Amino acid sequence: MLDIEYIRENTEKVKEACRNKNLAVDVDRLLVLDKQRRKFRFALDEVARKRNELARQAKGDKPDQQIIEEGKKLKEKAKSAEDKLKEAEQEYNNLMLALPNIPTDDTPVGKDESANEVIRSVGDKPQFDFEPKEHWELGQDLDVIDLERAAKVTGARFVYLKGQLVLMQFALIQYVLSVLTDRAVIKEIIEKNGWSIADTPFIPVVPPVMVRPEVMQSMDRLEPKEERYYIPGDDLYLVGSAEHTLGPMHMEETLRADGLPIRYVGYSTSFRREAGSYGKDLKGILRVHQFDKMEMEVLSLPENGLAEQELIVAIQEHIVHSLGLPYQVMMVSTGDMGKPDARQIDINTWLPGQDKYRETHTSDFMSDYQSRRLKIKVKRENGSGNYVYMNDATAIALGRMLIAIMENYQEADGSIKVPKVLQKYLPFKVIDKG
Repeated sequence: MLDIEYIRENTEKVKEACRNKNLAVDVDRLLVLDKQRRKFRFALDEVARKRNELARQAKGDKPDQQIIEEGKKLKEKAKSAEDKLKEAEQEYNNLMLALPNIPTDDTPVGKDESANEVIRSVGDKPQFDFEPKEHWELGQDLDVIDLERAAKVTGARFVYLKGQLVLMQFALIQYVLSVLTDRAVIKEIIEKNGWSIADTPFIPVVPPVMVRPEVMQSMDRLEPKEERYYIPGDDLYLVGSAEHTLGPMHMEETLRADGLPIRYVGYSTSFRREAGSYGKDLKGILRVHQFDKMEMEVLSLPENGLAEQELIVAIQEHIVHSLGLPYQVMMVSTGDMGKPDARQIDINTWLPGQDKYRETHTSDFMSDYQSRRLKIKVKRENGSGNYVYMNDATAIALGRMLIAIMENYQEADGSIKVPKVLQKYLPFKVIDKG
């Protein structure tokens, strides 16, 4: 949510953000309602002042009829003003919630993903002397991916992962945790880039996979509802990412400045309906209804918010690069970024079987957009306060990273080599039929 004072002072910039994010929000109507609600609140204050004055006059002696009648009129005025205020505030709040975050100045302007810009490309694409297969073909041949039985048991776009591929998934979890929880690794990445931010390691969290609708709304992740799995009997949604329950952990709290940043890494099974994606990536495990992810969530002082995003992207690159995978870092355009994002950076990893880069990581800088909705503040030593700045990002999307490893490390005989950094977590160096 944006600050109303910012909207009053930067109306054209807010309108521009709506246009650039392809959102139709009536900003002029919002400002009219803002004036109305202030007028009705002033009227209520005036009525309250007059009622208090009448109450003082009525003390001691029995109030005369004139005071009684005046009190009735004031009561009616108060009721009218309260009703008008309630109506204005309801529409006002709906419009405030509909406004997007303001993109940073370095965000490319464009209507969709075609305007995304490549910041850098890293790593050499593997050269094969055979026709590389897609991951689902490799998985079926090695009997480590079973889509047919999952379809019989649960339905389309569910999967059984089996055998050595499951062990590799848990090796990936162990490796990513070893990076994010190691202060020395975080410090090395910070010093390499010359940043002046804390080397605080990430705290591992296994968060709930269900969330209340009002909390999801405060995260601005409830819409589109058709993407969410909903449990009507309990009025709960299944999360589409660990961030959905990591972000609200400190809602309605005031944090100490010397306790920031707080950095979490959460592991969660996640659920998405993938509504409207019929015909897209039907084969394999790229786009399924149930998947596992590890997410980073950071709460920081406002002045460090952008630096935290840069650190997050550097960590993501460290992980992908250490796995020996070619990738591109993308600055996401206004028309392709999320509504609460001020700045979004993606990492797309090379998939030889598809002969293209596909998104495996995203990093969302929210500024104070989410924290205003969640009411997460920070108190400074001098007593002043701000809303914290928030970042969330992919640590590792396990299914997509398995795809990238399978396709980049495949051999002519259909086996898959294990990346060097994962070998210490596994009793094998090759996934094969043996």
